[in-house]
Amino acid sequence: MGEFIFWIIEKQEVRMKKLFKAKNILAVFSLVLIFWGVSLSVRADEGMWPLSEIQKLNLREKGLRMDPSLIYDPAKQSLLYAVVQLGATGSFISEEGLLITNHHVAFGSVQAASTPEKDYLKHGFLARTRTEEIPAAGQTARITESFKDVSTEVLSVVKTKMSPAERTKAIERKIKQLVAAAEKANPGKRAEVAEMFPGKSYWLFLYTDLRDIRLVYVPPLAVGNFGGEDDNWMWPRQTGDFTLMRAYVGPDGKPAEYSPDNVPFHPKTYLRINPAGVKEGDFVFLLGYPGRTYRHLPASYIAFEQNVRMPAVANWYEWQINLMEEMGKTSREVALKHDARIKGLANTMKNYRGKLAGLQRLNYLAQKEQEEQDLKAFIQADPKRQAAYGEVLPSLERIYKEMELDYPRSFVLDNLRRSVILFQNAMTVVEATHERQKPDLERGAAYMDRNFNRTRQRIGLTLRASFYLPTDLAIFKELLKKAEALPDHQKIEGLSQLIVSGNNLDEIANNIFQKTRMQDVEFINTLWDRKPADLKQIDDPLLKLALALYPEYLKMEEANRARKGQLDELQAKLVDIRQEFLGQQFIPDANGTLRLTYGRVEGYEPRDAVFYKPFSTVQGVVEKTTGREPYDTPPALLELVKQKKFGRFINPELKTVSVCLLYSTDTTGGNSGSPIINADGELVGVNFDRTWEATINDFTWSHDFSRSIGVDIRYALWILQELGGASHLLKEMGIE
Repeated sequence: MGEFIFWIIEKQEVRMKKLFKAKNILAVFSLVLIFWGVSLSVRADEGMWPLSEIQKLNLREKGLRMDPSLIYDPAKQSLLYAVVQLGATGSFISEEGLLITNHHVAFGSVQAASTPEKDYLKHGFLARTRTEEIPAAGQTARITESFKDVSTEVLSVVKTKMSPAERTKAIERKIKQLVAAAEKANPGKRAEVAEMFPGKSYWLFLYTDLRDIRLVYVPPLAVGNFGGEDDNWMWPRQTGDFTLMRAYVGPDGKPAEYSPDNVPFHPKTYLRINPAGVKEGDFVFLLGYPGRTYRHLPASYIAFEQNVRMPAVANWYEWQINLMEEMGKTSREVALKHDARIKGLANTMKNYRGKLAGLQRLNYLAQKEQEEQDLKAFIQADPKRQAAYGEVLPSLERIYKEMELDYPRSFVLDNLRRSVILFQNAMTVVEATHERQKPDLERGAAYMDRNFNRTRQRIGLTLRASFYLPTDLAIFKELLKKAEALPDHQKIEGLSQLIVSGNNLDEIANNIFQKTRMQDVEFINTLWDRKPADLKQIDDPLLKLALALYPEYLKMEEANRARKGQLDELQAKLVDIRQEFLGQQFIPDANGTLRLTYGRVEGYEPRDAVFYKPFSTVQGVVEKTTGREPYDTPPALLELVKQKKFGRFINPELKTVSVCLLYSTDTTGGNSGSPIINADGELVGVNFDRTWEATINDFTWSHDFSRSIGVDIRYALWILQELGGASHLLKEMGIE
């Protein structure tokens, strides 16, 4: 690893000299690619900062002009309260609860509201009055209210002689107790405990969950998804990936389910919009809820991901995408059922392809392995270190090897309940009847009283929005084939009763799907309060299959708990010894909790002799337009460009409207919809993607190749005013 760092430094020597002349100190620091962190530089594995740590950043020295305490201070109107979790991220932009996020974040809700007659997904949607705003099915807006370290309390239940599975169960139970206590002490709030460093540190977060979210403005698909999957993860982009929603609460001001009597939510603070946008070189920062990064995990984990899991998932998702696209060719009604699923699958599939290419390009696994060889030498050089840490890396290698060997079997079981909607429904019913017999704190999270209504509601929503029987059946058949092909020692007992040599798998699957009632919401709703023994008396073949496979899922769950117990203990030790080896502290990997990342608006060099400028423009929209999806630009937009009707939203340096921008922040999945905020704390764009080279951000970050992509706020405002006819919304945002 050390040799790799020096190679990067040497490679950038000439460029660094130029940057010194330009006095761009941040850029100079960012050029040093550090996988494990080096003081006095922008540490590569510390780009997604927990808000508890941002005081260490000296953001004013980086370019921030606003008071840093206004980002997070419970005693002030912090920007923290303007940013919400919407599955990904969104932000308040008016005192009346108006939210901006990505088109693709709201995609599923728009799909659920669409019909062939009212195709909001294709044609867009505008509510000209509050009464015209429609429910965004499945959406909640979560506001982080506070957080505190509860590591001592969580780890107090771990005893020396516990088995790994017992350790995991004890921690799970303690976390549930802390959550229950926090919610009792804070009525109406939601609490969650996030594992910051596995097996080492845990933080309790307190949230306000707003449950009545409504669609306000959705651009046409040809704007919000311009370029589709062809352009996904690519630059230049000309995608207007934004949507407006509004949060509502009950008349008493408290979170409530949808009701026509509800009123707009008034956030503690909201983001002011700067309609002048940004220019190249400007400081920007993002607040958001990045999903998962894996920068502190060992080389054996990288090998498992690179060689086993990611290729298998990418191939499986590609197969499903092809199937769904074929099914939807002759019917817009069927296509609507598939649109959101295809978008989600394609996003992950292409992301994984990009990660795999990036891992190969950087030879990242070899670099990790070399770093661990250096770490092993450090451990072996001292008897005390050897006694405490000598088995950490070898043990991790053994566990990930076991996971690799077991993966074909677990792949079938996982994807039966992930990809086959009707089987997922059956298994949810079976699990619910078993879990609901237990005390609340001993149940799986989905079946606890605090979550169970949403679990039940999700079944109905999924069936209405995404279920198409021929697609579900085809996926089921394909998984049966994969189960049949498993080696004898990995056969799945519950499926083996179906898959008998010589039996026709198509006939078996067809018979099951013809007779099952797992697509009937009314029937499913009669099963929630049944006892496990009652289900055995119900003559439903898919329910019987779920009952037969339930023991397999229990065994897999127990094995996963045991494995997690082992991994947590080992990875906690790995963090300790790496910190000792490198002589510094780390911040935790992203884990779905609120984080800050900062950088500058700037282009990059993806390969030799090629430089990507940091702004795309409406001229690029015109150049890419073919009249066919995904480049079928609305004629009205083309006419606006032709007439150069740019108004106040023109980029003065480019003399046109800029559509998207690049910036050197450290982002990952979950940052979709994150507000791009300028040095004065004003909204200047909405994050929605990364470049192809930056798909590897989950594992490592580099100033050279890591760029995030966002919608320029000027384009969003221009679309709203000139194409959408939504001047009333601009007025609400304070854009007169």
